[in-house]
Amino acid sequence: MAGHSKFKNIQHRKGAQDKKRAKAFNKLAREITVAAKLGMPDPDMNPRLRAAIAAAKSANMPNDRIARAVKSGSPGGDDANNYEDIRYEGYGPGGVAIIVDALTDNRNRTASEVRTAFSKNGGALGETGSVSFMFDRVGLITYPLAAAEEDQVFEIAVEAGANNVDNDGEFYEITTAPDGFAAARDSLEEKLGTPESAELTWLPQNTVSLGEEQAATLLKLIDALEDSDDVQSVSANFEIDDAVMEKLMAAG
Repeated sequence: MAGHSKFKNIQHRKGAQDKKRAKAFNKLAREITVAAKLGMPDPDMNPRLRAAIAAAKSANMPNDRIARAVKSGSPGGDDANNYEDIRYEGYGPGGVAIIVDALTDNRNRTASEVRTAFSKNGGALGETGSVSFMFDRVGLITYPLAAAEEDQVFEIAVEAGANNVDNDGEFYEITTAPDGFAAARDSLEEKLGTPESAELTWLPQNTVSLGEEQAATLLKLIDALEDSDDVQSVSANFEIDDAVMEKLMAAG
């Protein structure tokens, strides 16, 4: 879990200075709208919608924005676009494996944006399946350490059907099987409150440690990918030493 924890911590630190909140909200709203379109607009009857709303709440999206997104994708709603899930796989600097999950209404546009991001930032887009075997698809639910004592979190997580609990020094990271994610998240929220984050993600089986130059280029690649409105998430199997990360942050 260490490498994944490191990546999550980088995301949290970046998030504190992130000026892309509006873009992030747009992506969350798109997922909510699509989830409402593909299933019932009632989150209690639609696990994907329930997960999308939980992710939006974790990101502090206003409730009225969430409600508008649900309404937009409901029968009679104003979103007429046809979206599809697409996954891209490739390699970044240092041989880092990268999975890009996108939600798009224009495959050609998205493919072009993803390919350009890889090629301009030291990466290479691969075939489907070229790197996903290095990851496990899991539900990931995080809580700050102040949420409860570790033994208590572990007991609650086991009762909720979780597979593992890890303490990375900043957060409890609770993993579940994908099909048990929604139920586990609901159970944990009932006993521990709203999680810091809750999502289906790709957990790397092993990580690649990067030096300063490779790490800087990789983070630019990830930023370029995330800058696409169609890209919902980027997962990668890298690890950056704290000292290197501090240098990169100091450099802006």
